[in-house]
Amino acid sequence: MLVIDIEGSGTDYRKHSIVSLGAVDFEHPERRFYGECRIWEGAHIMEEALEVNGFTEAQITDPTKMSEAELVQQFVEWSQHLGDRTLTGQNVSYDRDMLRAAADRADLPWDFAHRTLDTHTMCWMHMIARGLPPPIDEQHRRSSLNLDAVLNYCGIPAEPEPHNALTGALCHAEVTSRLLYGRPLLPEFSAFPIPFVAS
Repeated sequence: MLVIDIEGSGTDYRKHSIVSLGAVDFEHPERRFYGECRIWEGAHIMEEALEVNGFTEAQITDPTKMSEAELVQQFVEWSQHLGDRTLTGQNVSYDRDMLRAAADRADLPWDFAHRTLDTHTMCWMHMIARGLPPPIDEQHRRSSLNLDAVLNYCGIPAEPEPHNALTGALCHAEVTSRLLYGRPLLPEFSAFPIPFVAS
């Protein structure tokens, strides 16, 4: 699995840009990728997105930073040796679609699969298997299992703010290991016991 997290200038892959990308090779988690870039010319900026990821408009338009195209090309090259490049993460369809749109804009080849593994779904199924009702946002009548809720379920504190793409990828990798295999993965989380595994 290729665990990824993207921070963007917004949430719409058609008009927003990647601003940072973090990734972890699940089979060899010491292999990690992190990069930041400037937004593509004409990309929209959502103030709410910058509040989440902590970047300023000046930082994401900095002409000395690599372009979105260069960042995506570096990431694709970094990932080429992996035996399993199935994209994995929380709400990973967002990350996949942002990557695909960036590759298309840069006229780069795309060879990642459409199928992904989502930690939201893993956690939902894990709770059901244990006879626990997954939390529902009553106002919007939908799942409220965001990343912080999944981390908490797995015994890990909320993701630090502002969000960082590599920190996000590490969080996704750790909860994936705990939910699928019932075991920790990364030394960064070793102080936090798994609540649903008997010690």
